[in-house]
Amino acid sequence: MTTTTSTTGRAARSRPRRLRRLAAPLLLAAGLCLSALATAGPVQAVDSTVITSTQNGGRTVSFTFDDGPDPTHTPRMLEVLRRHGVKATFCLWGDHVRQYPHLVRQITAEGHRLCNHSMAHQDMGGWSQQQIRQNLEQTNNAIRQAAPGAQITYFRAPYGSWGQSPQVAASMGMQPLGWRMDIGDWQPPGTGELVRRIMQGVTPGAVVLMHDGGGDRSQTVAAVDQTIPQLKAQGYTFGQPAVR
Repeated sequence: MTTTTSTTGRAARSRPRRLRRLAAPLLLAAGLCLSALATAGPVQAVDSTVITSTQNGGRTVSFTFDDGPDPTHTPRMLEVLRRHGVKATFCLWGDHVRQYPHLVRQITAEGHRLCNHSMAHQDMGGWSQQQIRQNLEQTNNAIRQAAPGAQITYFRAPYGSWGQSPQVAASMGMQPLGWRMDIGDWQPPGTGELVRRIMQGVTPGAVVLMHDGGGDRSQTVAAVDQTIPQLKAQGYTFGQPAVR
């Protein structure tokens, strides 16, 4: 008796062989990927420490200015710093950057460092990492559109409400920047009081928070002009905040 093998039966028997042939390259590729990961080792976490001290420590101080650029007070602050030979850090508000791009170019041209201070000075404390990243990228793009090739060294969270922003900023190559001393110039108490606060509150290696934008900062400009010579007379030098 002759046994007849149907076409359907042959197809059913050959299907496992075809699947094995298709699976072999995929398994090989997966093995190579796993091998590469094992060789490379675990992914290293970024250091998201919030810095509050100067790069060199010792009897140094770092002046940082938030919420600019401002068309009135930023140029005056730059003139004061230029006259005294001091370099500072400017934490830029993205919407203001778009309004006054020429001031961003002036800040960088005069050798000061740049800091991302968000697009619209919103509290990021409860934001997701994706929301924070989008905002920081938008701000960086605004800064670099104003000053092509500008290096954005730091990020400072509005209101000091950090949430998940230090990790996001560090993953983008920016150092989270805090402060050791806030002189409270956001509510102007008078130039003399600001001078007193700076002179009595400064400690070696401190990052000092002040403002060149976001309101009338004429008292801050005058206080900086007066305190720089006094601090120099006490043996202080001016440096930039630390970068890890």
